[in-house]
Amino acid sequence: MIKVNLISTKKKKKQKPVPAFLIYTILLTLIVGAVFLYITYHFSSTVSAKEAKVKENEKIIAALKEKIKAVEDFEKLNKTFQQRKDIIEELGRNKSRPVKILDEIGALLPPGVWLTSADISGANLSLSCIAFTNTDVVNYVNNLKNSQIFTDIYLQESVQSKVGSTTVYSFKLTFKVKA
Repeated sequence: MIKVNLISTKKKKKQKPVPAFLIYTILLTLIVGAVFLYITYHFSSTVSAKEAKVKENEKIIAALKEKIKAVEDFEKLNKTFQQRKDIIEELGRNKSRPVKILDEIGALLPPGVWLTSADISGANLSLSCIAFTNTDVVNYVNNLKNSQIFTDIYLQESVQSKVGSTTVYSFKLTFKVKA
């Protein structure tokens, strides 16, 4: 008889074990990938947070610039008002000054001298006058020199002329008012 063996006699080959190097390489790749993903996520969220902070700071800067402009406008306006206030106060202090000057000029006029024009420019005065005699001109100049409120009296010109049949002297004076 013939014997038939139904059990296979072939031996199964043993699978080769996976080399440890390959396992370590795969694990290292997975770990590096995970670290890379974590770092990417961390830095992208940090960048997003910084960008949001920059936008917020830009809004704050814009608001502060508006406030600075408002303060500068207020300072300009305040300066303008202060200048106007100073002018008004100066006018208030000096409102009687022209009256005192004209009163002094008129009080010092001797008989025979007429004032034809007066020009007041700050502290400088210019007078044009007519007198009957040269002595009247000298008396008026001396009166001005003796005044308490006038200084630097200067007789610019004195011209003798005829008005009708009368001889007159036209003269011009300049002087300053004491502060």
